[in-house]
Amino acid sequence: MSEFDDLLDPTTTVNTSYGNEKSLPNAAATLVLGIISIVMCWLYGIPSVICGIIALSLHQKDRKLYKTDMRSYETSFKTAKAGFVCAVIGTSLSAVWFVLYGAAIIAAFF
Repeated sequence: MSEFDDLLDPTTTVNTSYGNEKSLPNAAATLVLGIISIVMCWLYGIPSVICGIIALSLHQKDRKLYKTDMRSYETSFKTAKAGFVCAVIGTSLSAVWFVLYGAAIIAAFF
């Protein structure tokens, strides 16, 4: 019997928990809203700004919770951080869209 025989046994259970790992409550929502912010920035910028601001505020709450116990929330904070980056990119792109759209409207009237 080798030490790898338990890998082939389907009745063997594997402990996949990594200690005292917890999940931030808004990490997934931040990521989803950040991605939506990027995708929708071309729809006149309004949905993107709304989703981006909500994602930024949710990330702010998660960051405060993360600072209370960094080790426990480390994995889900990476998800929240990715959502934060997506929200910043989406909000910035929609701001550029607002400026270009506003300049086009002003140029059309003058």
